[in-house]
Amino acid sequence: MSRIFNFSAGPSMLPESVLEKAASEMLNYKDSGMSVMEMSHRSKVYDKIIKETEQKLRDVMSIPDNYKVLFLQGGATLQFSMIPMNLMVKNGKADYIVSGSFSGNAYKEAQKYGEVNLAGTSKEDNFSHIPTQEELTLTEDADYLHICENNTIFGTTYNYLPETGGVPIVSDMSSCILSKPVDVSKYGMIYAGAQKNMGPAGLTVVIIREDLIGEPQDKTPVMLRYDIMAKNDSMYNTPPTYAIYILGLVLDWVESMGGVEGMLEHNEKKAAILYDYLDSSKLFKTNVVKENRSIMNVTFYTGNEELDAKFVKETAAKGFSNLKGHRSVGGMRASIYNAMPIEGVQALVDFMREFEKENA
Repeated sequence: MSRIFNFSAGPSMLPESVLEKAASEMLNYKDSGMSVMEMSHRSKVYDKIIKETEQKLRDVMSIPDNYKVLFLQGGATLQFSMIPMNLMVKNGKADYIVSGSFSGNAYKEAQKYGEVNLAGTSKEDNFSHIPTQEELTLTEDADYLHICENNTIFGTTYNYLPETGGVPIVSDMSSCILSKPVDVSKYGMIYAGAQKNMGPAGLTVVIIREDLIGEPQDKTPVMLRYDIMAKNDSMYNTPPTYAIYILGLVLDWVESMGGVEGMLEHNEKKAAILYDYLDSSKLFKTNVVKENRSIMNVTFYTGNEELDAKFVKETAAKGFSNLKGHRSVGGMRASIYNAMPIEGVQALVDFMREFEKENA
C-alpha cells in the first residue's frame, strides 16, 4: 500500500526524507554498531546527538543565549502542572486566557497551586475567535500570563501577542511551533509537545528564560523541577532519546525548506487552498473568524451530522486519514502541519469539490 495523506491532529505525519534517514540508520547509527534506540544516553555518541539537536533548535528558532532549552517528557499536559509549580512562586498569582480546550485544562490545573485569574475567554462563542487585547482583564502583579497560541481542536490562532506590562508570557505552541518565525525574546517560556510539528510522541520541548528558573513551590517532585532539569542539561534521568534524535532530523529538514521563514510560506500556501475553497463552498463551512484562522488546523462542517459522517467515511476510502473532527465539536478537521505537502491539501480540496457536486 502506498503512503496516505495523514491529516491527524497528532501524532502527525513526518517528512518522508526524515523517515527514510531514520530507517537507513536504524540498525547502525554512524558506524556505532547499534541503533539510537539502544545506545546509552551517557555515551559520547549520544551526547553529541542531543547537543547538536539543541543547537539546531537554537539556530532554527534564533533562541537567545539567556534561554534554556529542556528536553522533557509527559507531553504539554504535564506542563499544565509544572508551570504553576515552578513559576507561580513570586506573588502566587497567574493570568490565563482560555481560548480552547487545552488552555481550559491548563487553567483548571493551575488553580491547584495559587490564585488564578481568568484574563479572557471566547467560550461564549464556542471558541470561534481569540480574545482581543481589549477583552482582557490582566493582573499587574501576576507571575505570568499563560496562552495557547494555536488551538488544535477549534482551529483558531493568535494574530497578536498580548501586552502585559512586563508580565512574562508562557505560550503553549504544541501545534504551531516551527511553522513560522517567532521572536522568542518576547516570551518568558515556550513549550510544545513534539508529536505535531517536531517529531514522534514522547518528547516535550521547553524554552525558558533563565531568570524564571528558580526554587519551585514546596513539595514539587524532583522530576518536575525546571532548575534540576536545567542544571543537568535534560539528563537528570534517561531522556526520550530516540524522539530527540528524530527532532534533529526534522530540524535539518526545516532548514532545507528555507527555515521557519520557508515553512511559513509553505504553510500559508496550503491553508489558502483550503480556506479559499471553504469560503466559496455552498456545502462546507467554517465558523472561525478570518483574522484568527489557524494555518495548522482547519475545522469545517456541513451542518448535517449524517453528511459529515459520510464525508469522513468516503475520504478514508480515498486515502485520506483522520479527517473526523474532535469528539467535543464534531464536523471535520484537517491538520496540515509542516510535513503535509501542498499536493495533499490540493487532493483533499479536489475530493471536496466532487463530494459537494454529488451531495449539495
